Amino acid sequence: MKISKLTDKFQILGYLETDRLYAAYAIGDLEPALFAHCEWFGAERDGRLQALALHYSGLGFPVVFLMGDADGLRAIFEDAIHFERAYFTCRQEHLAVIRDFYEWESIPMWRMVLRPERFQPVAGGCAPLTSDHAEQLAALYAHGEGNAFDPAQVPEGAFHGVFEDGQLVAAAGTHLLSPTYGVAAVGNIFTHLAYRRQGYGTAVTSAVVAELQRRGVRDIVLNVSQANDRALRIYERLGFERCCPFFEGMAVRAAS
Repeated sequence: MKISKLTDKFQILGYLETDRLYAAYAIGDLEPALFAHCEWFGAERDGRLQALALHYSGLGFPVVFLMGDADGLRAIFEDAIHFERAYFTCRQEHLAVIRDFYEWESIPMWRMVLRPERFQPVAGGCAPLTSDHAEQLAALYAHGEGNAFDPAQVPEGAFHGVFEDGQLVAAAGTHLLSPTYGVAAVGNIFTHLAYRRQGYGTAVTSAVVAELQRRGVRDIVLNVSQANDRALRIYERLGFERCCPFFEGMAVRAAS
């Protein structure tokens, strides 16, 4: 296997498109603002790309996306993936590769996708959010754990929220929105504990999806834990379907 750093967006996109929905986040990372935070590594045999690893550095800790042949990925790890701690996303066939180098408790996830004709909107008193609401969003998400919110996501994405007595009590938005490549990842979905069980989470998610459809986004995806039955029911009520299983989680370099 020949291991090299990839810089040609057309080559990278061509490979990612072979499993577009699994690779949706990585495709969105081809947008210029995100691409600046990316390193792409490829494993080639006989001039053909066999595997790809993406290192995204924009979140303050390494995030690594894996795709392709396990032997090719093992070669990439040996050559280029040397982080002491990283957050991995992979398919089941890649688990053994990661565990050769890292200790981790992987979380089984579903990638869900919404096909336009299946969308079942839910009405609610939602308001669009802008960068002027970034502080309120950060304050809301501070009540939860493991959120991936960055204020920079707001002007580039689509966010909606519910207010009670002037306080933002529920919100949903996008982790990424790529108009160039026609993908969006819905996320940052959170309702304050005191306001749950009122349908706010469903309503704000529906409002974000509706906006993405108005913008003409081709593929709308989201991630959810396979164990989160309540969230799965909410997303399926809106029309999302389970597309592909995958695994993610933080890993620590194994002692040599």
